Amino acid sequence: MPHRTPHRPTHPAPRLFPLAWPLFMELWLGIAVGMVCTALAGRVSDAAGGAFALANQLSATLFILFRIIGAGVSVVITQSLGAGQRAEADRVARAVLGAGTWMGVPVSLAALLFAEPLLRLLQAPAEVLPLATVFLQCLAPAMLLDAWLASMSSVLRAHLHSRAALAVIVLMQSSHLALAVPLMSGWGPVPALGLPGFALALLISRLLGLGLLLWLWRAHLGLRPQLSDWWRLPRAPLAAVLHIGLPAAAENIAYRLSFLVTVGVAATMGAAALATQAYTLQLMYGVLMFGLATGFAAEIVVGHMIGAGALHEAHRLVRKALARGLVVSTLVALAAALSGRWLLGFFTQDATIIDLGVSLLWITVLLEPGRTFNLVVINALRATGDARYPVMAGAASMVLVLAGGSWLLGSYFGLGLPGLWIAYAADEWLRGLLMWRRWATLAWVPHARAVHSRLRAARG
Repeated sequence: MPHRTPHRPTHPAPRLFPLAWPLFMELWLGIAVGMVCTALAGRVSDAAGGAFALANQLSATLFILFRIIGAGVSVVITQSLGAGQRAEADRVARAVLGAGTWMGVPVSLAALLFAEPLLRLLQAPAEVLPLATVFLQCLAPAMLLDAWLASMSSVLRAHLHSRAALAVIVLMQSSHLALAVPLMSGWGPVPALGLPGFALALLISRLLGLGLLLWLWRAHLGLRPQLSDWWRLPRAPLAAVLHIGLPAAAENIAYRLSFLVTVGVAATMGAAALATQAYTLQLMYGVLMFGLATGFAAEIVVGHMIGAGALHEAHRLVRKALARGLVVSTLVALAAALSGRWLLGFFTQDATIIDLGVSLLWITVLLEPGRTFNLVVINALRATGDARYPVMAGAASMVLVLAGGSWLLGSYFGLGLPGLWIAYAADEWLRGLLMWRRWATLAWVPHARAVHSRLRAARG
């Protein structure tokens, strides 16, 4: 078992469930809005549904660059707070604002100026490309706001204000949905804008979210950002953030690029296959949010424990979180598969698409337990300071099993979308078991001890 250092936490460690349920609600709201808007796009046409999914996948890939900051800031602040170093936590919080600006502006410009070439790389079908291009360009302004929102929300959660972060998400997503429905479909004098209406609603809701987060920073954290904070890049605080954030982002980028290969494979199968994948992925995202919320909560709690030197407690917590996550994610995946025909009926009335989507949901029942290993254990490893192993161990699986397997099974052997889903499951299980082996053999302990020793030395 990991050795307990002499230093004892000066306050009780945060508990998992009070952090997990607001995170779950945040994720659920995001998924719900995505499902409703995907359904609205699908009712325009299956080509519009495919365009919505394709542009959102590309937008999500660009968003991963913001994880360089978001993933690192959460871990560094939780470790600092666990060690009783509030001033250092505040310096890190201010530093990520400038980093968000310098990352958000180039990403927004890339989406605006290079939308069509990027979508062509994904083999967008001819009937989908024009719709997806305009939609991605309309999403570009909101991407800068997302860069700030991701980091500022992470700071709030690291300070254990997950309910406040949830309140922001509730208001932001509610306003987004309330605006998206009339803007996409038309209402009275408001014309039906289609996919650009979704993007306009997104921009307005993100502006609201930014204002609320600035207020909460002042009210709960006593942080009042100065104008210079929005463009300065202080070296010392960002170095600690990048030490965690760069490997985390590299892992996410490797996964997203590999996943985009599978999207490209699906796109070569035609608009109907792309629409099927889009609708089924929305349901799959609803299933995985249980494991994702548990993983994010575990990262926050483990970070506090590592900062306080409570390695035994961290080890027990991860085992407990993983056990619960496996049970819940499997049951939810089974429920989604059993009700798949009814759920897919919200997106389309095409019987062929529904039949194929149901078969994909049954494969998801096998996929989700493997994914839960990744969602819980990778976040825990990152919180201990062991941030490089997940990307080093997982990169080969992402490239060979996820990307290569999708092409091999889906295209070469002609299994279609079920072949892609089998590759998804194989990749998740392989990486998940590798991550669990890393945790179970206590290979993370030297990293955790090094983090705790560094924090104690800084504290004096």
